[in-house]
Amino acid sequence: MPVAVALGGDPVYTYAATAPLPENLDEYLLAGFLRKKKVELVRCLTNELEVPSDVDFVIEGYVDPAEELILEGPFGDHTGFYSLEGYFPRFHVTCITHRTDAIFPATIVGIPPQEDGWIGKATERIFLVPIRMTVAPEIVNMHMPAEGVFHNITLTSINKSYPGQALKVMNSLWGAGQMMFNKIMVVTDKEVNLTDYLSLAKVVSERVDPVNDVQFLRGPVDILDHSSARYAYGSKIGIDATLKLPEELSSEASEEQGTAGGDPNREILSRFPEVCAINDDLLKSGISLVILAVKKGKRHHLRILAKELLEQGMLKQVKFVLFVDDVLDIKSLPEVVWISANNIDPLRDCFYIETVPGVKFKTLLLDGTRKTGTYDDFQREWPNVIVMDDEVIRSIDRKWNDLGMGPFISSPSLVYKRLVINSGATFYEDF
Repeated sequence: MPVAVALGGDPVYTYAATAPLPENLDEYLLAGFLRKKKVELVRCLTNELEVPSDVDFVIEGYVDPAEELILEGPFGDHTGFYSLEGYFPRFHVTCITHRTDAIFPATIVGIPPQEDGWIGKATERIFLVPIRMTVAPEIVNMHMPAEGVFHNITLTSINKSYPGQALKVMNSLWGAGQMMFNKIMVVTDKEVNLTDYLSLAKVVSERVDPVNDVQFLRGPVDILDHSSARYAYGSKIGIDATLKLPEELSSEASEEQGTAGGDPNREILSRFPEVCAINDDLLKSGISLVILAVKKGKRHHLRILAKELLEQGMLKQVKFVLFVDDVLDIKSLPEVVWISANNIDPLRDCFYIETVPGVKFKTLLLDGTRKTGTYDDFQREWPNVIVMDDEVIRSIDRKWNDLGMGPFISSPSLVYKRLVINSGATFYEDF
C-alpha cells in the first residue's frame, strides 16, 4: 500500500487531517473549502500518490499489509499521559523531499491546555452545524472542555420537546463518526451556558437523579484511553441534565438521608486515615458534589470505604462523590476533572452502594484514581503523566533570556512532578 506523509504547507492541511469527516470524503476538499481556493496537487516521485505542491516535507514509502506488525511507543500524547505501547504497521521509506528553507511543523502536547486544544476547538465550532443538519437537529450548542482532551467530555444543550430526547441525542452522537470515542456526555436545556462550568454543575446537581438520569453503555473508546480494561473498547456515561417532563419522572420516592450533624469532614479524616483531604466547597454553591483524596491500601478499597461512609451517614444528602488519588490538588478543579476523566471507565468506576436490600442510596460514587493489579485487578499497564525531566527544565531556564519570550515563566512540569510514580513512561503496580 503506497503511503505519502506531507508535512507543513498551508496550516489548513494540518487541521483537515484531524477533522472528523465521513468515510470516503477527501480531506483536501475540506481544506480547499476552508481556505476558499483549491489545493494544487503534485505527484510523488516513487509512487502514484499526490500531495499538495506547497508542503515543506514529503516522506514517501509503503506499508505491506501482510507484514508482521511492530511494537512502538510509549509516546507523550495530547491526553497529558503517555500512550501505551502498541503494535502498528511498519512504514518503509523510499524517498524524502523538501522545499528550500523548509520548516518542520511541530507542537508540544501534554497536560491541557496546549496548542492542540485549539484544533479541537475549531472542530467543535466548524462541525456544530453539520451535526445539527445530519444527526441531531435539536442540538443548540456543543462544548468540549480542554480538560476533556477532545474525546473524554462533551457538553451539549438541546431544544427539548419530548420525553427521552436527551437519551436520543446521546445515542445519535455516539453513533456519529468519531463521536463514538466520547466517554462522558452531559445533555442539558438550551438556555444553559455550557462554558460557565459552575452554573452548569449547579444545573446538573439540581436536575439529575443519580440513579434514573444517568445512563451507561459499552462501546468503542479512543485507543489512547488507558482506563479501559481492553484496548479501544470500554464504556460511556450519559447524564441527562434537562428539565424532566412528567413521563420522565421516576415513580420511586427519593430516599431521605437526613442532615449531617457536627463537622463530618473532621470526623471522616479522624476515623478514616486513608482519606487524606476533602473538598466540599461546591456544596456551598448548591452543587451536590464532594471530592475525597484517598490513598488506597487494599483490594477494592474504595468500594469498602464508600459503603462505610454512606452507612455511617458521613455523606448525607450528597448526590455525587468523587474519589481521587492523594497526590492530586483537590482544590484545583481543572486538575481534578482532567485526571478523573482520563482515569475512569464509567461502567467499572461509577457505582452505587446498597445498604438496604433492593434500595439504593441516591448517591453516585466515582472512582477517579489510577488503577493497579494489586488494588483494582487491573491487568494493563498504567501511564505516567507527561512532565519534562530536570535537565530539560534547566536547559530551557538557561536559554530563556536568549529566546526573547518575555518575563521568565517557571516550567509547568514542576507543578505536576508530584503526579509521577516512577521514572518510566508507564508502570504496572503502585508502590
